[in-house]
Amino acid sequence: MSTASQVATHTAPADPAHPAVGAATSLLDAYTPGDHFLATPGRTLLAQGPGRHVPHDERPLTARVDATLAAAVAAGQDGPVVLGAIPFDHTAPAALNVPESVRTAPPLASDPLIALPANAPTAGAWEIRQVPEPDIYGKGVASAVERMWRGEFSKVVLARTLELTSDAPLDLPAMLQRLARRDPSGYTFALPAGPARTLIGASPELLVSRHGNQIVANPLAGSTPRSADLAEDVRRAATLLESVKDLHEHAVVVDAVHQALAPHCTGMTVPARPTLIRTATMWHLSTTVTGTLSSPDVSALELAMALHPTPAVCGTPTRTARQVISETEPFDRGFFTGVVGWGNAEGDGEWVVTIRCAEAEERRLRLYAGAGVVAASEPEAETAETAAKFRTFLSAVGAEL
Repeated sequence: MSTASQVATHTAPADPAHPAVGAATSLLDAYTPGDHFLATPGRTLLAQGPGRHVPHDERPLTARVDATLAAAVAAGQDGPVVLGAIPFDHTAPAALNVPESVRTAPPLASDPLIALPANAPTAGAWEIRQVPEPDIYGKGVASAVERMWRGEFSKVVLARTLELTSDAPLDLPAMLQRLARRDPSGYTFALPAGPARTLIGASPELLVSRHGNQIVANPLAGSTPRSADLAEDVRRAATLLESVKDLHEHAVVVDAVHQALAPHCTGMTVPARPTLIRTATMWHLSTTVTGTLSSPDVSALELAMALHPTPAVCGTPTRTARQVISETEPFDRGFFTGVVGWGNAEGDGEWVVTIRCAEAEERRLRLYAGAGVVAASEPEAETAETAAKFRTFLSAVGAEL
């Protein structure tokens, strides 16, 4: 029997001195395709079975979510939560559900069993198609840079994809295990994204969380690939902290987050300089923004929608950047650079930027990676950055680009 509790409400992180052995990893082990799995630095959630789907209609998304949660409460459900994904295009249908029950455990990083290695990917053949090809992507970056020098806009995030086809059915539970155990302190998810489709990934970036009247946002912008050589890895991290290009890119995102959240807060703390966070494959400039809400009626989801999309995944000005993305990217982003997370009827929740992810269907995976393009960007460097970001997921499936 699982040691995780059968509740859908906030669970405090485990006491580091008395870690809950097996509580979080039991939920990871119990995941099967079609479930809702989400692991954050604060908790691990697993929902299995039916629930109330949040409808897609003319009402604002927050109103539809509120109504679905209220219906669950009215039906006698104790502590309902909404779980799922919101696309990059906020007018497109979301994949949000209010499960009948949610099993909750402390965070994966607090469970000693998470240190056990996942099984290596099974040897198999992958057919990989790059969309667009690297040289075409580089031309798109060069075109965007030229337009920025003409003053049309100041930043755009351009993405590319890898379309992977396997010679065997996808093993989603095994992929999830490898993603979670590689970066257990991040945000790991496997969520239904449509009929027989799953959105799966491990994001490093918190868009916004709310607990009571306290909110936290952690924008990331400006990054560099890590190195297996320790000295080189440290050199790259130090260089990133002093990079004029990356610091400017980061400052634009932090300012946008500050401006979006300030109207909802009585006070905010915004550090003057970023710090670094690391994943298994990347260094990122990071700023933790905190605030105190002026009204208890503003939910975590409302704050997330006020922020989405940030310049870190779209660009600035937003409307122009969206148009450039539409003109340049030869695919629909779907849920990539959207939002995944959870929220409850009291307004608490955690919503995460959907990066380092893939959409899985039968024997096919579509991986996504993007890079922030500014006037100082070089096509070769941005192409290399996207290739490095693909490594998070390629390693989880045993494929090489």
